[in-house]
Amino acid sequence: EGDEKPIIPSTIEVLISFTAWCQHASVLPFPSELQALGCGSVAQAVLSRGAMGGTVTVSVGFAMAVTMAVYVSGGVSGGHINPAVSLAMCATGRLKWTKLPFYILAQFLGAFVGAAAVFGIYYDAFMNYSGGELIVTGSNATAHIFATYPAPHLSLISGFADQVMSTALLVLVVFAIFDTKNMGVPKGLEPIAIGLLILLLTCSLGMNSGCAMNPARDLSPRIFTAIAGWGFEVFTAGNNWWWVPTVAPMMGGIIGAVTYIIFIEIHHADTQLEEDTDIYEKYELTNMGKEERICNQQPVRI
Repeated sequence: EGDEKPIIPSTIEVLISFTAWCQHASVLPFPSELQALGCGSVAQAVLSRGAMGGTVTVSVGFAMAVTMAVYVSGGVSGGHINPAVSLAMCATGRLKWTKLPFYILAQFLGAFVGAAAVFGIYYDAFMNYSGGELIVTGSNATAHIFATYPAPHLSLISGFADQVMSTALLVLVVFAIFDTKNMGVPKGLEPIAIGLLILLLTCSLGMNSGCAMNPARDLSPRIFTAIAGWGFEVFTAGNNWWWVPTVAPMMGGIIGAVTYIIFIEIHHADTQLEEDTDIYEKYELTNMGKEERICNQQPVRI
């Protein structure tokens, strides 16, 4: 009897672990939503040979996909759909390191499921487009619907720098959007601000390689295409490009976060709830309910 271990503590530990996993697993459907809607906009443009979309619709499609994903998941999981942003938040003390593996796992699984959904929905169109072949490069290529590939002029070094810079800008502005001591965004409009940011980045930095900025959004669908019939060429194409949109965004995210903290965040004065009347009137919408946001708002994360 003296050697028996109590059952209750272990049961409680299991319940706590299960509850924590449920919170992290709630991230999974939203990378799937992002991938399905974002890559769906690419598929529609490519498979219709431009008749049903183009650069503009793809940029808007991905931006709105991110916006909707954050709206749906923000209240439960914090809207985590990008490993680069999650890592940057861990590196700056905004997220516990113990949560990172769960978030990343859910992000990658969700993106894989989303890619599979796009392939299933447009299967007949894929077969019709290239005569039943699944091609990685060339005029009838379709692999780029799911993952990014470099433009012919792009070197690996330039592509790496491209992904570092674009992701750094992404995270820097995301930190600004949710910094209550900065200009701030009216509560509930943060996902729209993020969507506009994605739209801006894809419109200005998308030419080189498609502006991935998200390892889960690129690597998981690439793995899916390798399994689904495009073959191992998805990893060797573009001078073995696959690792660039996986590694570079993680570095870029940390650089963007540290840059914001060093040059902006640490220079904030103590929050003043009483502001100059003229400034308040100028930014009336922005400052509306600012006291409540400062005291209560928890940052939403993508």
